[in-house]
Amino acid sequence: MPRESGSPRVDAESDFLRARRQQVLAGLAARVRGATDDVVQSMSFDEVVTALGRRGEHYAGTRVIPLDAIVGSVDKVKDFDRRFRPTSTRSRERWERLALASRKGEEIPPIEVYQVGDYYFVRDGHHRVSVARSLGVKLIEARVTVVDTLLAPVDVEARTDLELKHWRRLMLERVPFTGEARAAVAVDTPALYGEIAETVEAWATRAMHAEGAYMDKDTMARRWYEEEFRPVVDLIEEAGVRGPTERPAEAYLRVACERYTLIRDHEWSAEIMDQVSKGKRRRK
Repeated sequence: MPRESGSPRVDAESDFLRARRQQVLAGLAARVRGATDDVVQSMSFDEVVTALGRRGEHYAGTRVIPLDAIVGSVDKVKDFDRRFRPTSTRSRERWERLALASRKGEEIPPIEVYQVGDYYFVRDGHHRVSVARSLGVKLIEARVTVVDTLLAPVDVEARTDLELKHWRRLMLERVPFTGEARAAVAVDTPALYGEIAETVEAWATRAMHAEGAYMDKDTMARRWYEEEFRPVVDLIEEAGVRGPTERPAEAYLRVACERYTLIRDHEWSAEIMDQVSKGKRRRK
């Protein structure tokens, strides 16, 4: 806990001023580093859950949770930064009243949070979280509602991460990859997920036309991965044309585009891969 002057009221006022000063300095430091605002802003629960895809929720009871795991808010994103320091003096009176109660050892009711993976988002109790962090508290009692999502809630640190998750979710709704295939089609550029979905659907359309049979989404995802993606990635590796930082799915999309641009064909073979890697047109 910060130093005490002997007067809890004076100390509570100092707590608020210190929290505000730290918030302002943190914002300035972020701008000096060239960091975007979403790195220091509190995260929006709605934005995160929308990007990940909401499946359901259930109440998990009252727990003691780490304050460092609370990263965002349901409805007060602009009132506190990522570390729940107040971004203005609008709620100073309420903040100081809670700080005074905490310093006096009065009982503070549990906060209410949504849990998404290892992250927590405050439904009620933003000022209690802010005061607790300012006083150096590590844990806080909370009523927890767990939210289940389509995508795993990992590596979500900024809005740019949410965009990637959002497009991946949309791709998986169109092409329901599972297991090994689901992990293999990861990319680092959001728009590429749209290209993957379109590529798979186009491949399935050609296959259904050739076979004269319908293919459901699950079959489409499985067969494209086994019959198209995995063999082509092996050809790419053998030809040594995957970039040093390219993911397999990124290399597949690039090479597939180059193949069609050069050869105007949807077939794959060692000969075609050799022509693509050399950038030569196939002679008729």
